[in-house]
Amino acid sequence: MADLAIADAVNETCPWSGKPIAGDSLTLYRNAVVGFCNPGCRDKFEIAVAHFEAALQAKLRIEERGRQDHRG
Repeated sequence: MADLAIADAVNETCPWSGKPIAGDSLTLYRNAVVGFCNPGCRDKFEIAVAHFEAALQAKLRIEERGRQDHRG
């Protein structure tokens, strides 16, 4: 993401590898810039987050349906 700056990153080391972050490997997560050591680690994080968010949304939909069923 070209508009993100390494100086704004909330971390100095890659959460996957522990290596220093790189300017070409930044992403935005919950309105915070997160850095990774390479684009592969960044992409792995973005895929994992997408899976977690989808699972959470599915769980919330199931819970909401359950609440609606109890109301009648």
